[in-house]
Amino acid sequence: MVLLWLVAVAGLGVASKAVGSAYSDNFSLPGTESTKALQLLQKSLPAQSGDSATVVWQTGEGSTVKDPAVQQRMTATLGKVAKLPSVTSVTSPYTARGARQISKDGRTAYAQISFDQLGNKLPKGDIQRVVDTAEQARTAGLRVELGGNSISQTERTPPSSSEAVGVLAAAIVLFLAFGSLFAMLLPILTAIAGVGTGLLTVGLLTHALDIGQIGPILGALIGLGVGIDYALFIVTRHRSGLRAGMTVEESVVKAIDTSGRAVLFAGATVVIALLGMLVLGMSFLNGLAIASATTVVATVLAAITLLPALLGFLGMRTLSRRERRLTAAGTPSGGGVWQRWASVVQRRPGLLSTVAIVLIGVLTLPVFSLRLGSSDAGNDPSSTTTRQAYDLLATGFGPGFNGPLQLVAQTPAPADQQALGRLVDEVGHLKGVASVAAPPMPPGSKIGIVQVIPTTSPQSKQTADLIDRLRHDVVPAAERGSTMKVYVGGATAIFVDFAGVLTGKLPLFLGVIITLGFILLLIAFRSLLVPATAAVMNVLAAGASFGVIVAFFQWGWGSELIGLGAAGPVEAFLPVIMLSVLFGLSMDYQVFLVSRMHEEWVHTRDNARAVNVGQAQTGRVITAAATIMIAVFIAFVFGGQRVIAEFGIGLAAAVALDAFILRTVLVPSVMHLFGAANWWLPRWLDRRLPHLSVDPPDGDPVPLAEPELQPNHG
Repeated sequence: MVLLWLVAVAGLGVASKAVGSAYSDNFSLPGTESTKALQLLQKSLPAQSGDSATVVWQTGEGSTVKDPAVQQRMTATLGKVAKLPSVTSVTSPYTARGARQISKDGRTAYAQISFDQLGNKLPKGDIQRVVDTAEQARTAGLRVELGGNSISQTERTPPSSSEAVGVLAAAIVLFLAFGSLFAMLLPILTAIAGVGTGLLTVGLLTHALDIGQIGPILGALIGLGVGIDYALFIVTRHRSGLRAGMTVEESVVKAIDTSGRAVLFAGATVVIALLGMLVLGMSFLNGLAIASATTVVATVLAAITLLPALLGFLGMRTLSRRERRLTAAGTPSGGGVWQRWASVVQRRPGLLSTVAIVLIGVLTLPVFSLRLGSSDAGNDPSSTTTRQAYDLLATGFGPGFNGPLQLVAQTPAPADQQALGRLVDEVGHLKGVASVAAPPMPPGSKIGIVQVIPTTSPQSKQTADLIDRLRHDVVPAAERGSTMKVYVGGATAIFVDFAGVLTGKLPLFLGVIITLGFILLLIAFRSLLVPATAAVMNVLAAGASFGVIVAFFQWGWGSELIGLGAAGPVEAFLPVIMLSVLFGLSMDYQVFLVSRMHEEWVHTRDNARAVNVGQAQTGRVITAAATIMIAVFIAFVFGGQRVIAEFGIGLAAAVALDAFILRTVLVPSVMHLFGAANWWLPRWLDRRLPHLSVDPPDGDPVPLAEPELQPNHG
């Protein structure tokens, strides 16, 4: 088995090196105004439908951008940029057309670069040539920076350091939990093998599917977390078998037949939750779903095939020397802290469930002010050229210059030009508009373009409100009595539309993943209350974790502390992806917790004992697994990308709440309150449901999760 994995990884590595990868950030928003504006430009004025970038320069005190030396240097530089591949034109502030591109104090100027394609289709090498050429103009008294979505693609930092930090943190937690170097290494090696295989496979899939640049980062983040956890559950069960006196082979077989079943089921729920994004019908999210699901599948396969082989090689060395001595001497261990905590929960279920619900409710409150959108370059790391260009433009011209709007007008009749002129005048007097410009169109053109500069930044709520006002009030009024049709477009409008489309589809998405999760748990545990409880808990965990994200990033309580900019909107696609991951991970812990309870219920038909024993014997491993996952997620926060940091903070908060509040307090408390009703299922429904067991076959004794956690029944 180990040789098969080595051959598979080597083969995927050779194939990946031979054909490379073809990641693409394509996404479409059919039917939205911004898309209609873009399509109109692509059809009628293709030269103006590509992406754009900005070169910004600023002189030192006592000089201006019109000084002969500065003007000569920048004119020569812009001339070189204009001749580079993929560049269609450069609008210089030293020409009549760009005369307004110099700030009032004369110290800041910018040039507009137009490309022949959208940013996600531009070759990275062409963008890098533009950056390198422009930066060569820098001198001691002349700052030169570049901004734009296309430029930001050259600044994405690889997640390798984050992965290494996460793995190191996981190793420390595993060593503290097991006290054995070999037991510590096994989950990490298994997870790395699974994640590596998954990411290599994803790289090959990019030649057949549209998978964005964030796909492998998200896959690594999720894959490392669940991969280490899945291996941890199996290793823990195997260690308990060894300490119960089983041979190595018997213990490995039993671990796979018990925890291995739960890993398969839990992994399937994560994959189903991730693939639930496919119902949204957006190619950008489809790619992320497939990339993440592929990585999870690979980690599950590693846990149930590679890990048992490694356990067989190590034999008794998965136990520490002290544990081996105690096992050989037949020395039993005490009940442990988790047994004592399970007894506390059993005695005070009402009080503890109330406290847990209040805590979750307080953390959920910020969700009611959630605003979806897209953070702008003002939240990029301060060392990046896009952030510095953003700051220069905001200082010299106002924050709205970083996200101009485009009014793209169809003017089929001659009188429509007059209607467009009246619209330009009216927009220029609107509150929230800094300036309006309508560049001359080619003779005979029936398309008009109006550039609107807001007074506020692209990510601000005021800019989104301005777009809504233009679309719903100003533009419709101007179109009355004419054949003119106007669409509000531009990069800022595209992100606003993206947020609107996703928000509208969230109820469908939530309904699909909740329903699928309910059905899976219903079939597995033959109960109505268990899956209903899980669904409610998942919603609570999601609400509280989104509350943490809103407070941290939208309210700005922590984003500036870690160098990720000021307060700004939550990324539009974050809820969809996070809900997929959260529902999958929450289901993991629910499966491991309730499957042990269900084992005890099947053997004793005593609900109080089943809940007590299940909590006592899974509490340690669930919280250890959660600690590892939190460490992995937090490590990704410091990679310098705001959107990845949002995932890291949100998922870390969700896992912490899920493991330390929901699964160790609220779930066992409400199950004590429900009593035997937890396991009730109408007979007619039981007869119709397929049989899919998470429990091991009946007849063989099941070793407890860790002997030191065995309940003491007197």
